[in-house]
Amino acid sequence: MAKKGFQPDKFSFKESVAALKTVPRFFVEIYHSNRILFTVNALCRLVSALLPLAMLWVGKLIVDEVVLQMGAEKASYQVLLQWVLLEFALAVSSDIIARTTSYTDGLLGDQYSIQSSVKIIKKTSDLNLSQLEDADFYDKLERARQQTTGRVGLMSNILTQVQDLIVVISLMAGIVAFEPVLIILLLVSVIPTLINEIKFSGTSYSLARSWTQERRELDYLRYAGASDVTAKEVKLFGLAGYLASRFEKLSWQYYADSKSLSKRRALWGSGFNIVSSLAYYGAYILIIFKTVGGIFTLGDLTFLSGSFNNLRGRIQGFFIRFTSITNSALYLQDYFDFLDIKIGDSGHGKKPMPAELKEGFKFENVGFKYPGTDIWVVRGINFEFKAGEKLAFVGENGAGKTTLIKLLLNFYEPTEGCIYLDGTPINEFDRAEYQEYFGVIFQDFVKFELTMRENIAVGAISALDDQQRINSASEKSLASEVINAVPDGLDQKLGRRFSKGTNLSGGQWQKVAMARAYMKDAEVLVLDEPTSALDARAESETFDRFINLTKGKSAIIISHRFSTVRIADRILVLKDGKVHELGTHEELMASPKLYAELFNLQASGYI
Repeated sequence: MAKKGFQPDKFSFKESVAALKTVPRFFVEIYHSNRILFTVNALCRLVSALLPLAMLWVGKLIVDEVVLQMGAEKASYQVLLQWVLLEFALAVSSDIIARTTSYTDGLLGDQYSIQSSVKIIKKTSDLNLSQLEDADFYDKLERARQQTTGRVGLMSNILTQVQDLIVVISLMAGIVAFEPVLIILLLVSVIPTLINEIKFSGTSYSLARSWTQERRELDYLRYAGASDVTAKEVKLFGLAGYLASRFEKLSWQYYADSKSLSKRRALWGSGFNIVSSLAYYGAYILIIFKTVGGIFTLGDLTFLSGSFNNLRGRIQGFFIRFTSITNSALYLQDYFDFLDIKIGDSGHGKKPMPAELKEGFKFENVGFKYPGTDIWVVRGINFEFKAGEKLAFVGENGAGKTTLIKLLLNFYEPTEGCIYLDGTPINEFDRAEYQEYFGVIFQDFVKFELTMRENIAVGAISALDDQQRINSASEKSLASEVINAVPDGLDQKLGRRFSKGTNLSGGQWQKVAMARAYMKDAEVLVLDEPTSALDARAESETFDRFINLTKGKSAIIISHRFSTVRIADRILVLKDGKVHELGTHEELMASPKLYAELFNLQASGYI
């Protein structure tokens, strides 16, 4: 799909300036990231802001003293040497302070970058699954993650802006004392720069914002075309050319929009710079004429020309930097907007969780449809999941099995109806404490490219250093066989992303994933087809082992193999988002409905 042309006035100068309201909050965060470094940095900048005026003034005194000694019968170098030594001391001090400022800028920026990235990760984990699965949310997340390093530059730019403002005020005071007319010419010389910056303020951000989804697509195409995960399919189906072509086409579209913006900005900037230069040299001529006329000394000429040139450069830099700051502030606003996203539902009660499950769970007329859609995924769901029961979910793809699990785990709020735990609606419990009640392994479990130990311990990450617990979980899940098969055992890095990493087979990964379930001493265990990569015999043995090891625990099992689910106490059959059947294997087989039909159909495949 072709990308529409970029509109440069999407974000006005007024909107860009309005984004600066986030700057105070930004600096509060920076200050709290390291108070000592921030204070040292601020003091260095304050001293540094006063040095240009001091050095220019000492330079004036040196020139005047040189002229004076040139006209004297006998030259004396004592005063001149004092001024030169003072200028030397100021120059050395300026360099030391500048290096200290740069050093503390880097440290502060790195610390803040770390802390802001941690906040984004934690905020993402706090949001509901319904928000995380929303495309608009990912746009917000992408914009919040952008400019993580840019926020470091924003900090430095704003502090430099304050520093330069002090320099400008001090130099202007010095110029006014000699010739106030120069201030008028100075303003004329910088107004073109100001107009140019206002004209293009917000355009860079607007371009980046309008391409948020496309940049995510570019990142995905880059990953899909050059990843060990996708390599087999890319090679087998000859997708490299297609993916590269699609990536190239989208990239060139972005390049064209960016080039157009840069070209217009450069042309306008060149025109404005001519006007600015005329005003500057007009002021320079005025200073020269007054010096030749004897109104100014050569020292005054040195001071005024140096001050005027310094002022012009700093004021132009001030306005150019201001545009950069307002652009960065728009990204900063995205960052804080993301942190301020409210949790999407009310599932944050404060009732304490029961110490143990007594009655179990009850679904009462539960229905659910995803936000922004009119399609019911499940509706009219009524059943009980009893304490200590092994309940299996069965149904064809799309019947709603995984959706029921997500509702049970309080990832989503039911659109209608209610789910109860021991007679209490589950949204009256604290969500984090409620979800701690469960040990869950999904079919699409994450294969973390971390160590074997970490991959097992994610089931209860606080027990990462509990060797006995990890060993026990590994034995129960047969992951111990996988540990023994890799060179570095529990310290083996998994995946090929990092050096010395190793790949596991699908069956090996599923044993590691099962170990996660055993790591957590949860009241309720949920296995959502975690053994799909195993053959029928291995899956049956795994579930038999699971049933024996979890006696007294409540568990929900989802599997497409009917020979496996028959070991459950009861089987719930879903069809078209509704409860179609519920009973034991024997009861369901005695009734010629969907379960018996599917069971016999699958069994015939083994004859």
